[in-house]
Amino acid sequence: MKLLAIESATPGASVALVEDRTTLAAASRIDRVGHATFLVPAIDFCFHQVGWSPSDLDAVVVDVGPGLYTGIRVGLSTAQGLAAAFGIPVIPAVSVDAVALEARTGHRMIWAVIDVRRGEFAVARYRPVPGGVVKEGTTELVKPEVLRAMVDSSSGQSLVVGDVGSLPEGLFRGLHRVKTGKPRYPYAVALAEIGHGRYDKGEYPAPDDIRPLYLREPDVTINWEKLRPEGPWGPR
Repeated sequence: MKLLAIESATPGASVALVEDRTTLAAASRIDRVGHATFLVPAIDFCFHQVGWSPSDLDAVVVDVGPGLYTGIRVGLSTAQGLAAAFGIPVIPAVSVDAVALEARTGHRMIWAVIDVRRGEFAVARYRPVPGGVVKEGTTELVKPEVLRAMVDSSSGQSLVVGDVGSLPEGLFRGLHRVKTGKPRYPYAVALAEIGHGRYDKGEYPAPDDIRPLYLREPDVTINWEKLRPEGPWGPR
């Protein structure tokens, strides 16, 4: 199975081409505002490296959030454009899930954190299991002090990953059962791993039914149709 994974919900934008869980090509860039100019050239680069064309794909996996509004919509628009042009499914993935999967550990509870700005963070908790993680509860939108209280009230040892650098300095000071770590941003390869499992189970909606996971309303209203890139695969 051949997948294209698109991560643009965070400043750590990335794309990857994966075949049967093997990564064949990938590209990444850290830039809070440059997703629209990065994605299509990065995808073209990966296709060139592998010798594929978009018509070779079985599906596209895309991060639908939470995260940056513009980045989420640019990534989803690109994925839906490919799906419409080549008749392939779009598999939505969630940023906190991808971060937790990359940080999988054998014994610590994992707290995945994504900065959604305005002093708020998307947070989800994961229990380690052999070979991966299992999400416990839902993704919540919280202030830093609430996150500290949540982690402090958790039994056992915890690992906080994701946008830890955006949290107030010393937020977890005094919590001796808590460590912070990497990755800071979700990566397209982790999205592909999530997408592979969902593709095998047929767990994906129609491309036009996929919606961004914002957790709150955007700061501004943007004409997203004008942002849809006119890439080499035709109009979006």
